[in-house]
Amino acid sequence: MIRFKHAAVVAVSLIALAGCTKTAPSADSAGDETAIRAINPAWFKAYNAGDPDGIVALYADNAVLNAPGAQPARGHAAIRDYLVNDIAASTNAGLTFNGGSAPEFGVSGDLGWEWNTFTVTDKSGATVDAGKYVTVYGRQGGKWVIIRDIWNSDAPPKP
Repeated sequence: MIRFKHAAVVAVSLIALAGCTKTAPSADSAGDETAIRAINPAWFKAYNAGDPDGIVALYADNAVLNAPGAQPARGHAAIRDYLVNDIAASTNAGLTFNGGSAPEFGVSGDLGWEWNTFTVTDKSGATVDAGKYVTVYGRQGGKWVIIRDIWNSDAPPKP
């Protein structure tokens, strides 16, 4: 009986240990990162071109955009509404949004993330704002899309 208990404990332990082993990266993790690396540059390009629909296409249907000073925008319609207004205000002010030069990325299965900085410049090229962002990506239907997006300014909040 004791021998059976020891064998059972060993078997259960091996099964549990097998569940804890680290899985090898996917065969296409380099391709996944390349695909993810292309998304935010496309976001900035579409934003500066005044193309909210081009940006919305980068998001999952159920994505959440968390912009500074605004309520979360959930889903394509709400994200588009936010972007239409924000792009119009930026265009009227002559502002350009620029991604940082040292993004950091990670991919694990069907999830990926990016951390980077940004600057906002005026017509003269002077920096009027700077900050950072985190974008979370999900693979849906074989395509990488934004599922969560948040950014904030380095400037202190206005009183």
